[in-house]
Amino acid sequence: MLPILYLHGLSTGDFGPALRDLLGADASGLSSSSIQRLTEQWQAEHAAFRARELRFHRYAYVFVDGVNVAVRLGEDSKLCLLVVIGVREDGEKELLAVEDGYRESEDSWAAVFRDLRDRGLNEPKLVTGDGALGAWAALRSAFPGTREQRCWVHKTANVLDALPKRLQPRAKSLLHEMAEAPTHADACKALERFRAEFDAKYPKAVAKLDKDWDALTAFFDFPAEHWRHLRTTNPIESSFATVKLRTKVTKGAGSKKAALAMAYKLLDAAQERSRRFNGHELVGDVLDGITFKDGIKWRAFLPANAGFGLQSTGKVRRLPLHAHPQLLGIAAPAERGGLALPDSLATAAWPASPASASRVG
Repeated sequence: MLPILYLHGLSTGDFGPALRDLLGADASGLSSSSIQRLTEQWQAEHAAFRARELRFHRYAYVFVDGVNVAVRLGEDSKLCLLVVIGVREDGEKELLAVEDGYRESEDSWAAVFRDLRDRGLNEPKLVTGDGALGAWAALRSAFPGTREQRCWVHKTANVLDALPKRLQPRAKSLLHEMAEAPTHADACKALERFRAEFDAKYPKAVAKLDKDWDALTAFFDFPAEHWRHLRTTNPIESSFATVKLRTKVTKGAGSKKAALAMAYKLLDAAQERSRRFNGHELVGDVLDGITFKDGIKWRAFLPANAGFGLQSTGKVRRLPLHAHPQLLGIAAPAERGGLALPDSLATAAWPASPASASRVG
């Protein structure tokens, strides 16, 4: 409760009366001096948190956001909290950074990413965040191989702002179809329906989608069980639901160290309650570079020089493509010039005659 009160803009000196109003006599022991000691303790914990090594876990996904709170972080009212949360190989979420900076500043985010990298953070497979952040250019410099996923909640709000209110319910329904589509192709069809209805009179709304389409649909290349987590920055948003999105900045400047420590404690407590990723057993596959197409795991095989490779219980059956033309519609190109199949087909038992197939392994 103390971090929430502080981030709402209440000074530590006002905690005692406020808590007594809320909790009655049970809050009598929370004097200004005891609250000050707690604040100093949390500042020390935040300092240790900022210095810890990150090389003991692998992180598949990262969520980033710039969070505005009611208390001013020092004298500059434009400063906000830069928050980074990672998802480990066991599917658990872990707070990685709480720093002060400018939400749309590449330099601010570059400092955060460089520090994380220098303390051992591996290159994540995917980062989710708002398109307006300055984080993206900084991310490409620190982790050039990381994919980008734009937050659908932020994008939906931006697109609706470009449309009159009377059209927003229909537009929101189409946007929901895109984000919740079962395949990338279905999402593209929903985008074209949106274009057909709104492009003539409201091209700016369509342009907002076109501009970030690849980043909005990156999640399709990851396990379907993870999609609900990857599409938005909810892991950060939910933690700050009671204190973010300030409409009025408090007159007095708060202590930057105290505000960062309070935010750290708020997020630290939230991560203890956070749920593990759905399909957490697939996070390791993502880290190992296994290919997913429309949420389904695909396996790459040897170069397709004479036929098609189907794997089952450790053995590979080679099938000439002309013998099974129905596979041509489902086979996808794999790295190194081979072919790939979804697991459901890779483990299937396919008939093969001596003339058309041979066992390997």
